[in-house]
Amino acid sequence: MATQTITTNQYKLYPSPRNQYREIFEHQVFVPHPYAIIDLDAMELAGKTTLYAACRLSDMKMGQVVTFELAADQAKFERLFTPD
Repeated sequence: MATQTITTNQYKLYPSPRNQYREIFEHQVFVPHPYAIIDLDAMELAGKTTLYAACRLSDMKMGQVVTFELAADQAKFERLFTPD
């Protein structure tokens, strides 16, 4: 089965099948750890979020992009996330 990809100015994104929403929100964090487990539910964020496997186009670095509806959720994620 073919995987849907989304190309933006910064990233080539591969949506997670676990995403509840099919949007790329305004607030974004690139996590340069492609195999890190990111458990967004455990962080108890207030707004909507989406997770993508990603290739950063500027340097072709693989990783993950997390997008957030709320800036406060982005700040909380950056504070709580530590790669395994």
